[in-house]
Amino acid sequence: MATTTYLGNAKVLIATVDLSDQCKSATVTRTIEALESSAFGSTSRVYTAGMENSTFTGEFMMSYAASETYATLKDLVGTQITIVVNPNSGADSATNPGFNLVGTYLESLDVIAAEIGTLGMVTVSTQGGVYSADVT
Repeated sequence: MATTTYLGNAKVLIATVDLSDQCKSATVTRTIEALESSAFGSTSRVYTAGMENSTFTGEFMMSYAASETYATLKDLVGTQITIVVNPNSGADSATNPGFNLVGTYLESLDVIAAEIGTLGMVTVSTQGGVYSADVT
C-alpha cells in the first residue's frame, strides 16, 4: 500500500511576493456553493452546484521589514490579488501542484496584533477568485 509523508514546507506567494519564510500555516479551500433544488413533492432535500467561492487562510509572522508581511499586504486591502500555495518549495509538478486563487479578494488586515511574550502573528483571509491547480 502506497503512503505519502507530508512535511508541510509549503511555498506561499501573495501577489508574486514569496512570504513562505513568514508563514506558519496556509490553507486553500475550494468551495462550490450548494443551491437547494428541491421541489414540491420532494421527500428529501436536493442540491445542485452554484457559484464557486473558494478561500485562502494563512497565519503569518507580522514582520514590518521591507518586502515582508506588512509591507506586502498593506496596500492590497480592498483589492483582488493572486495567491499561489505549493505543498513544498519546488517547481509546479504532478507531485507539487501550485494551488492558485486568481482575483481573490482581501477584505481586511489586522495591522498589529500584539501580546506580551509571543510572536506577533496575523491571520490573512481572502474569498472568491478563480481556483486552479497547476502541475506544469
